Amino acid sequence: MRFGLTAEQTAFAASLHDLLSTTDDWPKLAELGVTALGIPEKHDGLGASPVDLVVAFEALGHHGVPGPWTDTVAVLPALLDDPVLASVASGETRASVVFAPHVPYALDADTADLRVLVDGKRLRTFTPGASLSSVDPSRRLFEVVPGEDLGPALDPARAFDLGVLATAAQLLGAGNWLLSTSVAYAGQRRQYGREIGKYQAVKHLLADVVTALELARPLLHGAAVTLAPEDVSAAKVACGDAALLAARTGLQVHGAIGYTAEHPLGRRLLRVRALTTAWGTAAVHRRRVLAAVG
Repeated sequence: MRFGLTAEQTAFAASLHDLLSTTDDWPKLAELGVTALGIPEKHDGLGASPVDLVVAFEALGHHGVPGPWTDTVAVLPALLDDPVLASVASGETRASVVFAPHVPYALDADTADLRVLVDGKRLRTFTPGASLSSVDPSRRLFEVVPGEDLGPALDPARAFDLGVLATAAQLLGAGNWLLSTSVAYAGQRRQYGREIGKYQAVKHLLADVVTALELARPLLHGAAVTLAPEDVSAAKVACGDAALLAARTGLQVHGAIGYTAEHPLGRRLLRVRALTTAWGTAAVHRRRVLAAVG
C-alpha cells in the first residue's frame, strides 16, 4: 500500500506551521479548525479522520505547543456524544481526561472546563487534588479525586488508541524539530577551523536520526489508517525511540549549551522525555504488540 497525504492535508499542515511559527494561541488554532477535528458534524465539528488528527498533532509537537490538546481534541470526542462537544469544537471548552492505569494523573486539570475520568466502561467527573511535578515544566499534573457517575463511555478502547496516536504524532513532530535545529547548528558551529557539520562523524549521527524518523512516519500514518491497537502501539514505540535518538543527538551536536534552561533545545528535550511515557510507556506498548503477534 502506498500512502500519501492528500493535497488538503498537506495544505492544512502548511497552514498550521505558518500559524505556529508566530503564535500557539488556543483561540487562533480553534479558528483554523484544530479543536473541531475529532468532533462529529452534528456537534458542529469537522468529523475528521485519524490521519487528519496525526497531521495536526505532528505540527503541534514540532512547535512544542503546551496544553491539553490530546485530551480535548483526540480523546474526548470518542468518549461521549453530548452537546458540550459543540463548545469543544469552537475552542471554548478544554478538557482534562484521566485514563487509568496508563494516564493516572490529570493534565492541566486546574484550568480545564471539563474533567472526565474513565472508570472501566463508565465515565465519572473528578476534581483536581494535589499538584505533581513533571519532567516537563509545561505539563501541570494533578492527582484525581473521583466524583459523580456520568454514564457509559462511548468507545473507551478507541479513545485510548487515539490518545496514543496523538502522542506518537507529537513525538514525531518534536523529533523533526530537534533534527532540523541540530542540522542548522552543525552548519554554524565551528571547531578546528570548519563547521562541525562537515565532519563525517557528525554527519553519521544526524543521518541515523533521519533514518529513525523516516521509518517511524509510515508506521504512524499506517496506524492512523487502521487504528488497530498493535499498529498504534508500534507507532508510539517507533516515534518515541526516534524522538529520543533525536534528543540525544541534539545534545551531542549542541554540546553544553543544549543543557541550559535558556536554550529552546533543553525545553524540547524535557517535552520528549515526558511524552515517551505519556499514554503508556514503551514497555506497555511493546507488550501490546507482542500479544497481538503472539
